[in-house]
Amino acid sequence: MSLKQTLIKNAKIVNEGKTISGDVLIEGEFIKAIDSSISAKSSDVLVIDAEGKHLLPGAIDDQVHFREPGLTHKATIATESKAAIAGGITSFIEMPNTIPQTTTVENLEAKFEIAANTSYANYSFMFGGTNDNLDEILKVDPKTVAGLKLFLGSSTGNMLVDDPKVLEKIFKSTKMVISVHCEDEGTIRSNLKEYKAKFGDDIPIKYHPIIRSEEACYLSSSKAIELAKKTGARLHVFHLSTGKETNLFTNKIPLKDKKITSEVCIHHLWFNSDDYDKKGTLIKWNPAVKTEKDRLQIWDALLDDRIDVIATDHAPHTLEEKKNVYTKAPSGGPLVQHALPALLEMYHRGKISIEKIVEKNAHNPAILFEVEKRGYIKPGYYADLVLVDLNNPWTVTKENILYKCGWSPFEGATFKSRITHTFLNGALVYQNQKVSEVKHAKRLTFNR
Repeated sequence: MSLKQTLIKNAKIVNEGKTISGDVLIEGEFIKAIDSSISAKSSDVLVIDAEGKHLLPGAIDDQVHFREPGLTHKATIATESKAAIAGGITSFIEMPNTIPQTTTVENLEAKFEIAANTSYANYSFMFGGTNDNLDEILKVDPKTVAGLKLFLGSSTGNMLVDDPKVLEKIFKSTKMVISVHCEDEGTIRSNLKEYKAKFGDDIPIKYHPIIRSEEACYLSSSKAIELAKKTGARLHVFHLSTGKETNLFTNKIPLKDKKITSEVCIHHLWFNSDDYDKKGTLIKWNPAVKTEKDRLQIWDALLDDRIDVIATDHAPHTLEEKKNVYTKAPSGGPLVQHALPALLEMYHRGKISIEKIVEKNAHNPAILFEVEKRGYIKPGYYADLVLVDLNNPWTVTKENILYKCGWSPFEGATFKSRITHTFLNGALVYQNQKVSEVKHAKRLTFNR
């Protein structure tokens, strides 16, 4: 029996810094061939005419919170991975601050089991570090898990790693990529105390980036980098939010040789502190969206390769939770369905090329985490692919939002570009604004 084939014709194929016109043949789960013209050899090949559309490798989102287990009133692996597929994100790496936390191998495997049964997109998880779980960290197989996540600020439960001796021991002991959330807790507590004295719990949201300040971010990031340099650890700093922090990173060496890397999230590229007036706590994130100057400096660092990866930090909460007063409103928002359309909007505005978008949200996460056979359009690679029409406008409305929480910080925004098809492991899983109910997701594997 021959393997199922799909032939994508007449696409503008975006890969490794170039856009070429051509065809892509998919056989089974993999890309079989790429050429200027490929003919269907039999009548049972699914042929898709991609005339006028761009074909991108599926995005790999290195930081999401899908809330399962334990917080499933906000989201589940099923609901959010479905939204990711509609947003052109074909693989995700999910964070450990669920309930229970992913800080034991047993809890990690339980999460993998949920994803194996319910995920619409390819999946892996971060293992979580605490002040007292080094033994568990050492049990984790780096070939089967994305990496290690440490909260050096803004943690839930007992996940704040604030013992310097433990931190150094973890940095010295693991070969995994250590991904960190960097905000100095002492600075934030002191700032919060000051504003609570003035306003009580109902602090105006505009003070969020002053409470979770540039100083809090820089102090924590610079300490983590110093420790990585001292121990030789492989460090990845999540969600940079300040211009000042970008100067801690280099573009002088290729990504594959970097020991210290960084990420920016879509909200820090899109919003600035002026948006709090209109969006309120809906754009309350940790770290906070900061000034327009910070946003522009982050863009500069992304485009000159001091920042390596674009991610979402997708972190849904219910609308009811978000509409609480400042101290009770949780930080985070849903983003996986709208991140790629938002980036393509920045392309239309002349801010970034499509080739650079692909580099930052597909190629580079694959290099950084050593993801096996994904993140590129190459023969022999898994066919995780996204077709986009750059001239097919649509508006984000309640009716077309797929997140379980039912809202988006982009509500009301009109995007010029539309994702028309998503392929996952060779299967067509999204078209005509619908995600297929047949699941084709696989656990990510790593070349380590």
